[in-house]
Amino acid sequence: MARDGRVKVGIIGSQFQAGIHAASLQIMPDEAEAVALASPTPGNAAAFAKRFGIPRVFTDYREMLKEKDIEMVTIAAPNSLHCQMTKDIAASGKHIVCEKPLAMTIAEGEEMIVAAKSHGVLLMYGEELLFTPKYLKAKEMADAGAFGKIYLIKQSEKHFGPHSEWFWDVDRSGGGAFMDLGCHGIAFCWWFLDRPAMKSIYCQMGTYVHSKNTRAEDDSLCIIEFADGAVALIENSWAHRGGMDDRIEIHGEDGVTYANLHMGNALTTYSENGYGYAVEKAPTTKGWSYPVFEELWNYGTPQELNHFARCVRGKETPKITGEDGLAIMHALYAGYASAGEGRKIALPFAAPSVKKPIDLWLNARAGEPHKSK
Repeated sequence: MARDGRVKVGIIGSQFQAGIHAASLQIMPDEAEAVALASPTPGNAAAFAKRFGIPRVFTDYREMLKEKDIEMVTIAAPNSLHCQMTKDIAASGKHIVCEKPLAMTIAEGEEMIVAAKSHGVLLMYGEELLFTPKYLKAKEMADAGAFGKIYLIKQSEKHFGPHSEWFWDVDRSGGGAFMDLGCHGIAFCWWFLDRPAMKSIYCQMGTYVHSKNTRAEDDSLCIIEFADGAVALIENSWAHRGGMDDRIEIHGEDGVTYANLHMGNALTTYSENGYGYAVEKAPTTKGWSYPVFEELWNYGTPQELNHFARCVRGKETPKITGEDGLAIMHALYAGYASAGEGRKIALPFAAPSVKKPIDLWLNARAGEPHKSK
C-alpha cells in the first residue's frame, strides 16, 4: 500500500452523500483522489462513476476492499449498514470515514471502534460542521475571547425531508430528523464549547407533516446542559419548506454572533422562468430564490475529507473520531428517551437495550414501558 502521493479513496454509495464525497475530493484534489466506487445497483454505480470520472466500479463493496492500492474508504450508505461495513473495511487494513450518525446502536458503535483499533486503522467521523468556514470563524472569535464566557449556543438545520428513501424507514435509519440532523447539532455545540461533559438533555418531537411516509419524527427541539454552565438549543426539521436552512447563534457575557450558512453566500434572485439548481432541497427556482455559490465549500465537506486524507498520511491528527461519534450516539439515545418520557434525562444515561434509538420514543408513545435511569 502506497505511503506517499495522494491518498487513494474508495466510496461506498452512489446517492446524494456519495456525490458530495466525490465532488468534494475533486474540489480539493491535492491530498486524495477517488479511484473506486461500490454500489449494489449496477445502473447507479456505472452512471455515478461516469459522472465523476471514477475508474473502477463494483456492485459489492467487499470486492472493492480487495483493491490493494485503496487506503481510505468513505461510507455513504444507510445507517443500518455502517457497523458491518466498518468492520469489513478495518479487516482489509484500510482507514475509514463514516458518515454521521456513527451507527444504529451504541453497541454497534462500540464494535466499530474496537474493530478499527484492533486492525490499526483510523475511524474518522463525518461531521462537516466542524469544517464549515463561517462556523469556524465563529469558533476562532470565541476562542479569542470575543464573546466572553458563552452561556447559550444555538444550532438549527431544517428542510423538507431527505433525498434517499431509506431515511424514512426507521429500521434502516434508526430515527428521523433528530437522528439525521440532531447529531449535527449535538456534535457542533459540544465541539464549539471544547467538549465539556453533558449534564442533561430534554427533547420534544413529533410527526407533523410526513406521517404518511414514516413513523419517524419530522421535527424536534433539544436542550442540552453542559458541565461548564452553557446551554445548547438544537432545532431540527424535515417539515420545513423552502429548502435548506442551517444557522447558529453564539451568546456570551460580552458578545454575540449570528451565522446563516446559506444566506451570506446567496444571491437574492427573482425569476418567472426558473433556472435549474438553487440550493440543497429547494423545491423550485421560480419566483424568489436564493442560489448559493461554492455550496460544498461553504458546507465544509471538501475541507473535511482533505483533513482526513492528511490524517492517513500522518500529517494531522483527526479532529473528530469514532469515539466522538459514540458520545453523540449516547446523547441521541437520551434525547429519544426524554421525548418518550416527557422529562429531562440526566447524563450519563444508562441506555436500555433497543434495536434503534427511536424505539425509546416510539415504544413510549405506544404505551410500552422501558427501563431508564
